[in-house]
Amino acid sequence: MRLAPAELIRRKRDGADLSPAEIADLVTGIVDGSMSDGQIAAFAMAVYFRGMSREECVALTRAMAGSGAQLDWAGADLGGPVLDKHSTGGIGDTVSLMLAPMVAACGGFVPMISAHGLGHTGGTLDKLGSIPGYDVTPDRPRFRAAVRAAGCAIVGQTDLAPADRRLYAIRDVTATVDSLPLITASILSKKLAAGLDALVMDVKVGGGALLASRESGSALAESLIAVAGSAGLRAAALLTDMTQALGHHVGNALEVREAIDFLTGRRREGRLRAVTAALASELLVLGGLARDRAEAAAATEQALDSGAAAERFGRMVAALGGPRDLVECPDRSLPEAPCRLAVVAERSGVVARVDARALGLLVVELGGGRRREADVIDPAVGLAEVRGVGAEVGPDRPLAVVHARSSSDAERAAARLRAAVTVGDEPASPGPPVLQRLATCP
Repeated sequence: MRLAPAELIRRKRDGADLSPAEIADLVTGIVDGSMSDGQIAAFAMAVYFRGMSREECVALTRAMAGSGAQLDWAGADLGGPVLDKHSTGGIGDTVSLMLAPMVAACGGFVPMISAHGLGHTGGTLDKLGSIPGYDVTPDRPRFRAAVRAAGCAIVGQTDLAPADRRLYAIRDVTATVDSLPLITASILSKKLAAGLDALVMDVKVGGGALLASRESGSALAESLIAVAGSAGLRAAALLTDMTQALGHHVGNALEVREAIDFLTGRRREGRLRAVTAALASELLVLGGLARDRAEAAAATEQALDSGAAAERFGRMVAALGGPRDLVECPDRSLPEAPCRLAVVAERSGVVARVDARALGLLVVELGGGRRREADVIDPAVGLAEVRGVGAEVGPDRPLAVVHARSSSDAERAAARLRAAVTVGDEPASPGPPVLQRLATCP
């Protein structure tokens, strides 16, 4: 007999393991509306405190993957492997915007199912939503057509994994974002539903990540690899540093601009390049498009330097309704905030530490993220030219430039920015951006 949602929530609250059938009942309730938002929030909180066994997590992942449509690329005659990448989220993390067209230019096909921001971290969909006309939730025929035309398409969940879509939105506003089993199931349910041949995962650790410690990041990476393996999906995971912003810009339209500059070669920040190249190389090897990571790294560099990756990005944007000249003329289309303020540190010196989480929350306060599920994001606001650890700052070298809707917003953001950055006298090293390559599953 099917138990009521309240009874299943109570059992999980009290530490019991739920059976695959019971988890399937919960997922059905999430999708058909028989579970209220309050009950879903209670379930998420129970999992947050009680955790889930590996078997429960696998069952939740599979149930959410099967809660809606599932893509099958077997008859699409793409001519290459279906590949994808996922990040656990960070500050100034534009990797997906470059990696997808880079892999496409190397012969892969990337149907990337992304999401909006969670908590203080930016979301890839929010970034793409700053592009006028770009359809972040296309119907399935348009999605498939974009993948065929450009080799990549970065979109929202559409009709894939609807259970995760509802649970994800509630996690964002109930302080249950950083639950290892819920993160695992959320990531992999979408990827399994997308019909992938291989997946690479960027597990970020540090103050700006969902998981602050390297130990918790390793635990999540191991969980992701194990659950992916149980589903027969080839996967790899890298641990990467998120103790400071990954790129120069933080904010949706600003990050799109940085991604375009990266793809066209106008500017490629070293840490951002290192993480993007490492993840892209892993994916090419997993997909059989390169024999080893050295060959894969050479292929990705060629995709960038030849302009092929930038061309694929432009093709993707056009296929999904965005401006056809976005790559060539980003200033013509991307929104800009009316107020800009260069924030000078209270003393000259060298950046010794950055509170990356504070930077993310600062952008949320400016309107660039959500505090409540129904909030509308301002795509133009954020921080530009953010100085990282080891950078010199002074009167002519500001900590960052605030892009805000008003001068009062900018002044409040400036105070928070100064508090988030520690300036010292001694030279400082940011450390390597790629911390560890954990494992792969065949």
